Amino acid sequence: MREKYPLKLGLFFSFIVFSIMLASVIIICAVAFIAFRFGVWTKPNPDLAILIMLLVSVVIGTIISAVVGKRILAPIVIFSRATMKVAKGNFNIYLDEDKVHIHEVTEMTRNFNIMVKELSNIETFRNDFVANVSHEFKTPIAAIEGYATLLQDDNLTKEEKDEYVSKILMKTRHLSSLAGNILKIARLENQEIVVEKKNYRLDEQIRQALLSLETKWTAKNINLDIEMDSVNYYGNEELLMQVWINILGNAVKFTSENGTISIALQKVENNIVATISDDGIGMSKDTQKHIFEKFYQGDKSHYEAGNGLGLTLVKRIIDLCDGKIQVKSELGIGTMFIVNLPC
Repeated sequence: MREKYPLKLGLFFSFIVFSIMLASVIIICAVAFIAFRFGVWTKPNPDLAILIMLLVSVVIGTIISAVVGKRILAPIVIFSRATMKVAKGNFNIYLDEDKVHIHEVTEMTRNFNIMVKELSNIETFRNDFVANVSHEFKTPIAAIEGYATLLQDDNLTKEEKDEYVSKILMKTRHLSSLAGNILKIARLENQEIVVEKKNYRLDEQIRQALLSLETKWTAKNINLDIEMDSVNYYGNEELLMQVWINILGNAVKFTSENGTISIALQKVENNIVATISDDGIGMSKDTQKHIFEKFYQGDKSHYEAGNGLGLTLVKRIIDLCDGKIQVKSELGIGTMFIVNLPC
């Protein structure tokens, strides 16, 4: 679509041209008046007078245009140089918006600064992401290499070999989970709408997620307090299952033996509210601020059981569903996740 030429900018440049022409005429008239008044030019030749006036007009107009044009074009020249630096990868450029007095150029400068700031944030995020991914892959790979090296010792007992094989399998599962979550997040970050929607029972889906984790919560003898209404939801069943598995998985992971996990689901007006809480170790205020960031793990003692991507995945899916997720937690008391979904 072709954009319309800004009317204010056109009027401004028209006014500049008119002002230059008017200034030239006034100066020529003033020079001619002074020449006649003091007898410098007593018997003017009409042809010569016209020629001189034209020459003087060109000279004066050129000088005024050069001075005014330099002032007007200066921001554009600066802008051009700044874009060249950005194109070369320098995102630390900032243009002073207060030095420009043309509205459109001021807007252009402001938008340029916003663009560069966003590019800088993206570049920082990309570098951090690459560094984090490299670190997350390097650690289990180094462990696998170490255990594989130990397995080459012929003097190992069967118990030792079984232990090393078990640890290698655990590390490979960790790598597989990490790679899978990275691919899921990459796909979801480039997705703006939820597809493949259908009607299904949300309460039954949460029960299925619980059943998939049964071996984990039964091993810790965790009590389940379930109060869920029968709720129908229209959405992507596969995506929402990822939400419940990750939240419930964290609840099981951080709840002590013989602890309790409470699950509630109800429809409140035009919203579906799901609450999952536990009486586990809880989180600090600082951890709660970063809980949805990639690769962030507040409790390093559970590093082996996760990769810091689960809740990032949860947050992205909830955002795609136009929902909201909140976390309330206190150290030593427990954690509560509240998921709101529109219906």
